[in-house]
Amino acid sequence: TLSKRARMINLAELTPYILCSICKGYFIDATTITECLHTFCKSCIVRHFYYSNRCPKCNIVVHQTQPLYNIRLDRQLQDIVYKLVVNLEEREKKQMHDFYKERGLEVPKPAVPQPVPVSRGRPRKVLGSPLEKKFVRVSGEATIGHVEKFLRRKMDLDPTCQVDIICGDHLLEHYQTLREIRQAIGESAVQDGLLVLHYGLVVSPLTVT
Repeated sequence: TLSKRARMINLAELTPYILCSICKGYFIDATTITECLHTFCKSCIVRHFYYSNRCPKCNIVVHQTQPLYNIRLDRQLQDIVYKLVVNLEEREKKQMHDFYKERGLEVPKPAVPQPVPVSRGRPRKVLGSPLEKKFVRVSGEATIGHVEKFLRRKMDLDPTCQVDIICGDHLLEHYQTLREIRQAIGESAVQDGLLVLHYGLVVSPLTVT
């Protein structure tokens, strides 16, 4: 029997807290704006920031020129959503699998969390250590997922470290190819004939209890 303090909660009671106000669906890759702490699907907020630098919910200016720098994945919230909504995670994984397979691309493998040193304080953004070469020659069909994998190998990054890859003001998605990025962003993405990408590393310290 349930204790007096425990009770069943209907999903409908929690729905307002796990829905994206942009697409009206359950959060997928829940992403929070660091300035106001409002959360959206990652793809929804990234698309929104292509034409606006304000939060869709409270209208606060997130960043004058680069709002994509002020968003962070909320993995804990996403885990909660997947636990609450039956089959949502499985459907999402199948859609991603089908997307890559239809394009003849390797399906990215999920990172296995590894222990990290215990530290205190807020998550910190770490500038990556300089690479030996300033440029790498790759196919235009290579995706941002491939670029991230290259960076992780080169710098021997812990799987729990978040890698953000940016072109101009745009935070890039894993599935985007370099050719698509070059076409979408245009000449502002190119310098001396090369596509210029920047990266940042975000290390989230463990909570000490």
